[in-house]
Amino acid sequence: MTRLSSNEFTDTVSEYRKLHDDGATSSDERKGAYSTLVNQYYDLVTDFYEMAWGDSFHFSPRFKHEKFYAALKRHERFLGRKLRLAPQMKAVDLGCGVGGPARYMASHFGHDVVGVNANAHQLGRARKLTQKAGLQDRVSFAEADFMNLPFEDGTFDAAYGIEATCHAPDRVKMFSGVKRILKPGARFAVYEWALTDNYDGNDPEHRRIKKEIEEGDGLPDLAHTSEIDHAFEAAGFEVLETKDLAGEGDPETPWYQSLTGGDFSLSSLPRTPVGRVITNNALNVLQKLRLVPEGTKQVSDFLNAAADGLVAGGERKLFTPMYFVLAKVPD
Repeated sequence: MTRLSSNEFTDTVSEYRKLHDDGATSSDERKGAYSTLVNQYYDLVTDFYEMAWGDSFHFSPRFKHEKFYAALKRHERFLGRKLRLAPQMKAVDLGCGVGGPARYMASHFGHDVVGVNANAHQLGRARKLTQKAGLQDRVSFAEADFMNLPFEDGTFDAAYGIEATCHAPDRVKMFSGVKRILKPGARFAVYEWALTDNYDGNDPEHRRIKKEIEEGDGLPDLAHTSEIDHAFEAAGFEVLETKDLAGEGDPETPWYQSLTGGDFSLSSLPRTPVGRVITNNALNVLQKLRLVPEGTKQVSDFLNAAADGLVAGGERKLFTPMYFVLAKVPD
């Protein structure tokens, strides 16, 4: 499953868990070690993600009778329309994963796109999948930290981040860097993971849910929606629109339904509670037989805890994975 050697995988699991040990590190220390934190996380979980999510690692609002993957693509098209993507434009995808949204949006809107990712394993997968899709002339990738973007000023016509900029330890710095590489008047849109007004930092249960999401998803510290708004403004963007899209679907199909087993099918099995238990038990056996590296079950454990945290956060409406912000560089 993993591309790391057995010893590297075991060491990476141990180091990652230490970074999220509140007795050993603080959120400020995790922010300082963010590059290590995020890289270790995606070295460990990318293969799990592909098994459960395909090549688009994000959530979406969903309507009754709408298929899971169809909802993901509709969510991506919404972003592209808000950015006014079109042929002859060049966009940058910040934290592009294995490139699923970049490929789909480039195919749908006809623009060129550069995906930015600091994780070498994910970039290898992105390039292989892009070559397979025959889109290598339109979709390219840069191995780079989006806190220090290696592009000339005014390079791009648009920028977006799909549930990725939540990894940034300093959004003002990151958004300022994005503004620098955009042309005047260019648009920047994100789907952000964020805490809502329902989150109470004095509530132990709320703090537990927040911690499960952070540890299970490679985040240094979840921010409130107001902090995200402030970061855009502090970076010099003109904010055009903000909205939490978590409630946009039908009540029968909340964004977290894919994690509850509510739309059970063979293809959805890895995302469901039953599928996660089956996977966890199988990994436990395989680990004892030394057919997978020591620590593989620990990765499954914290991903399962994260799924539980996401569902709990969604049900209580104290967390959203799709706080939408559309901004532009002043003309």
